[in-house]
Amino acid sequence: MRIAVTIFLTDETITPTRLARELEDRGFAGLYLPEHTHIPVERTTPYPAGGDLPPEYGRTLDPFVALGQAAAVTERLGLGTGITLVAQHDPIDLAKQIATLDHLSGGRFTLGLGFGWNVEEAADHGVRWSSRRELVRDRMALMRALWSQEPVAHEGEFGSVRASHAYPKPVQKPRGPVIGPRTLVGGAAGPKLFTHISEYADGWLPIGGRGLSEALPVLRTVWADAGRDPEALQVVPYAVHPSPGKLAHYADLGIEEVVAQLPPAGEAEVLKTLDGLATLL
Repeated sequence: MRIAVTIFLTDETITPTRLARELEDRGFAGLYLPEHTHIPVERTTPYPAGGDLPPEYGRTLDPFVALGQAAAVTERLGLGTGITLVAQHDPIDLAKQIATLDHLSGGRFTLGLGFGWNVEEAADHGVRWSSRRELVRDRMALMRALWSQEPVAHEGEFGSVRASHAYPKPVQKPRGPVIGPRTLVGGAAGPKLFTHISEYADGWLPIGGRGLSEALPVLRTVWADAGRDPEALQVVPYAVHPSPGKLAHYADLGIEEVVAQLPPAGEAEVLKTLDGLATLL
């Protein structure tokens, strides 16, 4: 079982370079970073976990800048987002950022993407909430056009791009309908989500990992019905607090990687937590 980690890196926590070196030295599989551009003060959207929104949400570092630093000081560590809010980006710019990071890291990037939960944050980016999933689907198609080996145009409901020269290209070769870096979609289990995963991703990034015994057979059926290779599906439980029992359960389900949650803290506390997690490697 590969164990990666996620953390809200902020202006008050351990730095990306220090954390990345420590993760690679200890043998962790990867580092996944979340994304929030800002948190509007006048927010009516409830925090999904309940209670008050933790302060680190409004202090989060840009994940691509932070992962670029992490890439520069490591050689093997996987680098990922968990998650990129694709609806809040210009897709032409985002395609360039992703391809550059993947190229410079030697193909170590995983695009974990999702649809968001903060209505007010998305609205400031001009996102219409009711159509955000379709917007993300369209933007992924546009980025695939830019990542294609030959110039390909995309004309979609939400945007278009002319057939263009766009380099660098992501390192990983196309696999089935997927073009670009390793791509995992986050979100709660459901038919629309599983259809999107089967259409343009390598797998699922379920937060917390609950209910996988019931959800995985459904996802595997949708995946197979889409003509995808059953052996190629990847499921990576995200932001979990692993234990030997949980890891054994995940292994029984055919899961090969989990992403453990680190505290949004300073160097001493984060490294102490890593020491505890390292016993599970």
